[in-house]
Amino acid sequence: MELEASSVQRGCGSLNLAPTNKVHHVRTIALVAEMLGEDEDWLWDVANGMDQEDGLIWVYGPGDDGIMAFTDFGIETLTGLIESYKADPDLLKETLNNSYATRRGL
Repeated sequence: MELEASSVQRGCGSLNLAPTNKVHHVRTIALVAEMLGEDEDWLWDVANGMDQEDGLIWVYGPGDDGIMAFTDFGIETLTGLIESYKADPDLLKETLNNSYATRRGL
């Protein structure tokens, strides 16, 4: 979906909408895993620390818990994380342990 800043005419005046992101497509984690030749579960762990600013978007449907999806920028960010975690596998373990401890208030 592509959204743009524009004016919407309403009666005598107009409503100015604030600028929005130009994201018009995302790719699910399953597709990105396939594209990159990576295991989806491992990729989930890698992407778990990403935020919206990193290009991660959660997609929800009826009855869904949510599906992780990525913008093009998110795939670039994820690729950088993959390289870092492959270069130092202990870094991912440390990141996951810190994330778990934070969620548990430890």
